[in-house]
Amino acid sequence: MTRPAIYSRPNKPLTIPVRKRGEVAPLATIEAPEIIAVDRATECHVTPDDVARRMVDYLGPQGDYLTLEPSAGTGQLARALIAAGHSPQELTMIERHHKLAAGLHLIGPTINRCFLEYAGEVKGSAEFPRIIMNPPFREARRHVAAALSLLDRGGHVEPATLVALVPVTFEHPEAEHLETLPPDTFSTARVHTKIIRMRRD
Repeated sequence: MTRPAIYSRPNKPLTIPVRKRGEVAPLATIEAPEIIAVDRATECHVTPDDVARRMVDYLGPQGDYLTLEPSAGTGQLARALIAAGHSPQELTMIERHHKLAAGLHLIGPTINRCFLEYAGEVKGSAEFPRIIMNPPFREARRHVAAALSLLDRGGHVEPATLVALVPVTFEHPEAEHLETLPPDTFSTARVHTKIIRMRRD
């Protein structure tokens, strides 16, 4: 009995479907999921994109201003600053949560510290003509006070400016009330908040 050759072609022709150039099906776009919640230990409520953009607008025109973002969280305000033309090299972010701080390093210079401790240590030696912040709501008064201790014109003609997102109960004699935000602004908490601005010559 003769064994068939393993390399012999079958009686029917072999066909392989071939697409013309340019007919390759496009790959589906894959987008990274947006972070909308952070574990409770961070006390971080992520600022929505539209709110972050308005806060940057309230801060004033972009320029060579050293800008501070205390308790930077996921970096929403920092991204809005950079999108508006602010240089990442003139931005300092402070974040005490290790995982959040690790992500912020991809945006710009980040200090992994408690902001209250940082402010106490650098008071008198560091000054920022621009500060933008969404502080922990339960500690808003302490964080704003610490930020104000670092607010200074730094040689600029324009007043030093701080813009903050705070609970509606927050009061300060220097605060200019810019807008009240709806209670569903944050997906992780129903908190009544507002945006304020403080300026110092």
